[in-house]
Amino acid sequence: MANFGTTQRTPPTTSTSSSSCDTHEPKGPQEKLYTDFKIYWPFNIPLTSEAAAIRVIKNLENLGLYYILFVWIILFIVLIPHRKLSLILLVIMTYVSVLYCLLLRAYPNSIFLHRRMDKRFVFALLVFATVVQMILTEAGIHLAVTLACAVPLVLMHAILWVSHNVFMIEDASAAKELAPLKGRNKCTCGAEGLENV
Repeated sequence: MANFGTTQRTPPTTSTSSSSCDTHEPKGPQEKLYTDFKIYWPFNIPLTSEAAAIRVIKNLENLGLYYILFVWIILFIVLIPHRKLSLILLVIMTYVSVLYCLLLRAYPNSIFLHRRMDKRFVFALLVFATVVQMILTEAGIHLAVTLACAVPLVLMHAILWVSHNVFMIEDASAAKELAPLKGRNKCTCGAEGLENV
């Protein structure tokens, strides 16, 4: 019969000693890469109150949309069983906010949208209108309970969460990837002969 490239392996005839140590030495740079595996825990307690305040500000800037979405989902779930009108108004205000954000992205050079109207003022106005609508439709207690439960969780996450950029910078500097290029004016596109012209 034809073998078609398959071979049967036979077990080695020599036995290994049971007293030998199971230490594994890396045999090359590729194997060393896998032995330097680290697990990063993205949470830690800041050392000072100033460090905590700076971390909260950075996390609110970077993760603010996710925090708002978290509070919005909780409020949405709380309003489903009893306050249908409040739920509809909440969804309408969400659509208005999304349309405003889309306008900002669609017209990045608009003087009216970016210079005459401040984004923070418009978003504060939308939040104020949403709160007034919740109070007028008798869902103010739902909003207060949702904010009382969700805001401490958001602040706790903002205090404990270490930015992912810190780990990326630490890894890159350890691998010497962020070292500045000093004294190098050579072109890497293959046009090195043009420097002397």
